[in-house]
Amino acid sequence: MPPASPVTPDFLNAEWPLLLEACAVPGGPARIHDLTARFAKSKSESLLTLAEKHGVLAQLTKGFGGNSAAPMPPTFSESLLARRRVQLVSALGLTAELFRFLELLGQAQVEAVTVKGPALAFRAYGDSTARSYSDIDLVIRHADIGRAAKAAISAGYESRISIEAIRQQKVPGQYVFVRPETHALIELHTERTLRYFPRPVPVEKFLQRKVSLLLDRHAVPALAAEDEFVLVSIHGAKHFWERLMWISDIAALVRNCPELDWKRVRESASEVGAERMVNVALLLAKHLLRAPVPEAMKRDVTEDLAGARLVRDIESWLPYGGYAPPQILQRAKFRYQMRGQLFAGAAYLSRLSFSTTEEDWSENSEASGSRVSEIIRRPLRLAKKHRRDSNS
Repeated sequence: MPPASPVTPDFLNAEWPLLLEACAVPGGPARIHDLTARFAKSKSESLLTLAEKHGVLAQLTKGFGGNSAAPMPPTFSESLLARRRVQLVSALGLTAELFRFLELLGQAQVEAVTVKGPALAFRAYGDSTARSYSDIDLVIRHADIGRAAKAAISAGYESRISIEAIRQQKVPGQYVFVRPETHALIELHTERTLRYFPRPVPVEKFLQRKVSLLLDRHAVPALAAEDEFVLVSIHGAKHFWERLMWISDIAALVRNCPELDWKRVRESASEVGAERMVNVALLLAKHLLRAPVPEAMKRDVTEDLAGARLVRDIESWLPYGGYAPPQILQRAKFRYQMRGQLFAGAAYLSRLSFSTTEEDWSENSEASGSRVSEIIRRPLRLAKKHRRDSNS
């Protein structure tokens, strides 16, 4: 049975090519015009829906904004701008939340760097509102999580991970804090929660190499550009590259960050075992969005034949924006191959299969054998979850 369409039955020949062209680097106004001329105007709303699912409304707005001759109905432009305004307001609110939370962490003497979100948008697109994000992500030392949580709760944030669980040194997928007044989400990551990094995260080096970005006249601590590139590549691999937004980020970083030191990118990737993840990210950006592979990376990317096969797999489910997730065995194979080496791949897959998060925790965590039962229950829970997702 073919996967369900997220929009219209023939979107692979209509909406999808337009979306790719809007995200391509460099952009192609003439190509957008040609594609639009053959595009059924009745599908304009489905194009917007697909753009939202893939998190690229800003790119679509820019693509059509620079191409006023594109023959689309006025209702399309009105709806596009309305949706973009909603995304813009959300981004501005979250950026303000970032400033507030960084000040809070500073007062608690907790060192942090922001990742993804407005910092990535600014770095990749020159505008902190130019990509979709629904939360603010920060990386801190694991040793500081208790102090950070206490400061956040004292300031009125609600913690989705209990203080008791933090005291017991239980490690969730991320430490989530919600500001009740705005429902803004803050996610704190540490070297122990970033489990999709193949090797332990060198958090001390990340903090030593951090830089300052000026967002709306506020100095914001951010990862070095090279470390950010590797993190974004790992994040895309974590989610099986199911959204075009992450590939657009990679393409934009390649094109718009001439200061990127690709030798340092290679070193940073090697440091955490993410060489293939970076190769796949670059290949996706090249194949789908015309981003050139940097000269310093060409040999690595060209010789990674397994990475090229993974790109073909990703291209089979990517357009569906999560509606055609990889099957259970596909997921396991992907995790295994993404690590790049025989025994390392097996170890990586095993660790991800048995490293528990808050979804696996027992209600009575202090009961005898609870930890063992949580570990055993996790792969069973994942198999059930992904079987249900594949059948939905």
